[in-house]
Amino acid sequence: MIAGIVRRALEEDIGTGDVTTFACVPELQQASGRFLAREDLVVAGVQVLRPIYEQRGGVDELTLLKRDGERCVEGETIATVRGRARTLLECERVALNFLQRLSGVATTARQYAEAVAGTGCRVLDTRKTTPGLRLLEKMAARAGGATNHRMGLFDAVLIKNNHIAAAGGVSQAMARARSTGLPIEIEVRTREELREALENGAGHLLLDNLTPEEAAEWVREIAGRAKVELSGGITLENVRAYAGTGADFVSSGAITHSARAVDISFRLELV
Repeated sequence: MIAGIVRRALEEDIGTGDVTTFACVPELQQASGRFLAREDLVVAGVQVLRPIYEQRGGVDELTLLKRDGERCVEGETIATVRGRARTLLECERVALNFLQRLSGVATTARQYAEAVAGTGCRVLDTRKTTPGLRLLEKMAARAGGATNHRMGLFDAVLIKNNHIAAAGGVSQAMARARSTGLPIEIEVRTREELREALENGAGHLLLDNLTPEEAAEWVREIAGRAKVELSGGITLENVRAYAGTGADFVSSGAITHSARAVDISFRLELV
């Protein structure tokens, strides 16, 4: 799957050929390059470098100096590559796009994970990912210290308010969902829905858009009868307050949809 993502990215950027590089750089010219951190960050995405260069050819040596999840301080080298100068130049932007984006996700995930350290609450990612890049972005979130939630609509049941409305109620939705044999989580918005979900054996509850104070009250009422996830409006500034309510999980789409691309550069030298 990663190879397919890389192939589409290369086709999008290079198309019929890198006209600037082909015009300016001799075919047999050799070069080396290094990916350099321009700020402190958590690395993610280094695994895409090999398929990038393998698909374009002309690279003799690729050395990964950092692994996904490792910290990198400003000025450190993440990876080096050596081979045909044309290949290094035509792959430069695609390689940087992946590294900058995925390291940004990992860096953001690490900030969230560190913010809740010691509370016993885990940070979950969401499906709010870049279309086509979910696998890589979830890998990056995990590298940063977040816990992956469901990959998509196919591997776990999450009954939300619109499912409850369409099914005719909490009991009906849960009864029908059991036929899947998959893990079930259900969102509850009122105390009545909460009691109904627990009476029907709910083992995992989603509480959305509560304040930390409200969430703490709900968690006390649940009293360990089900796992609790909090979501909605959770930011780096307030995530610890939510984690301190006694919830098992907090989820934040910001880990993927709002992660800033970190500053990584590519330095090329002739050999």
